[in-house]
Amino acid sequence: MMNSDDLPPPVPTDEVPPEVHSGLMARFRNYFLTGLIVAGPVAITFYLTWWFVTWVDGIVRPFVPLAYRPETYLPFGLPGSGLIVAVFALTLLGFLAANLIGRTLVDLGERLLGRMPVVRAIYRGLKQVFETLFSGQGSSFRRVGLVEFPSPGMWSIVLISQSPSVEIANKLPGQEEHISVFLPCAPNPTTGFFFYVPKSKIVDIQMSAEDAATLIMSCGVVQPGSDQQKKLAALAGMANAARVANSTPLQPEPAKVE
Repeated sequence: MMNSDDLPPPVPTDEVPPEVHSGLMARFRNYFLTGLIVAGPVAITFYLTWWFVTWVDGIVRPFVPLAYRPETYLPFGLPGSGLIVAVFALTLLGFLAANLIGRTLVDLGERLLGRMPVVRAIYRGLKQVFETLFSGQGSSFRRVGLVEFPSPGMWSIVLISQSPSVEIANKLPGQEEHISVFLPCAPNPTTGFFFYVPKSKIVDIQMSAEDAATLIMSCGVVQPGSDQQKKLAALAGMANAARVANSTPLQPEPAKVE
């Protein structure tokens, strides 16, 4: 009969060290954050595009006769048909406005709007904004610069606009020419600060407005001129930095004994 001394020693079970578990979880979180950063802008872009197309369809489609709607002949709706109609209508309107008869009608409409006190101010302001942004002849927001803001030694990217009007220029201190600039905020460049800066305080940089907006929206991660591999590497690096910042515990400092 075999006693306990004759039994073979138990085989030790392989225990996974806690460091391996934490390393796997950190790597999983790193990959998840990288995938989220890469897929997030694509998903949001598709969503905003779909929302814009649906919004235009909802406005334009009620004005399209049933005989010209795709769903009249198809068993399903065709997204974007209203957007196509809107683009065609705006192109036709621009063609008519470029002719003599169209200009006459536009002038007549502007004179009618000019006689309405409240509507007149709104229409003139919107017309100047649209002409400046879409005429292709102005220089507003086509140049990018740097200004020392919000404190000395800190520099911010600004979009350079135009010189102020005579009334505003006469009230500005000093004899130096001032330029109006727009300072976009990160990560939403549609909001920011608008102010007048002396021309000598603006540092012109060779960067397009699109690259500046991308740089601001990415909070400096995506640099102008970076190829796709560098952009992905920068995104992965930002995710890794976020992982390290979240996983590194704060070590309490020992109390000083005097």
